Amino acid sequence: MIANLIRHYSKNITPGFFKIMMNLYPPLFGAGVSLTEVNQDYTQISVRMKFTWYNRNYVGTQFGGSLYSMTDPFYMLMFMNNLGSEYIVWDKAAHIEFKKPGKSTVYADFVITPELIQTVREKTADGEKYVFDLPVEVYDEAKEVVAQITKTIYVKKKSHQ
Repeated sequence: MIANLIRHYSKNITPGFFKIMMNLYPPLFGAGVSLTEVNQDYTQISVRMKFTWYNRNYVGTQFGGSLYSMTDPFYMLMFMNNLGSEYIVWDKAAHIEFKKPGKSTVYADFVITPELIQTVREKTADGEKYVFDLPVEVYDEAKEVVAQITKTIYVKKKSHQ
């Protein structure tokens, strides 16, 4: 239900309300993930995940699935909000490389530039799909990288027949 509300109203809501809705979204809420910042044009989003008993793994560090879930939807949502409803945007794939055990609250920052948005528009102008990779680092309170994630994004302009 919350996913439907986010999808339906995301074009008509403020970034602050978007942040509240995403913080209530069960897959993120259940993993302990919260959005800490969403800028006005949806080109920067920051998230954090506290280190709690419910996202701690068997060996006492951040659960890898939770580390990934804190990075899952954000690039896709950022492009959806910037490109508009005439585009299809999907998370196509992801790769995660664990660098060190997460033993504290962790953070991730997502940034897309106006130049990248323009490149995506140009690459899809003729109706072709454009598939590209974007990196994101998950880092701890000491700013040390815990995991590097590569998100593969698929974008295609919808055909108007």
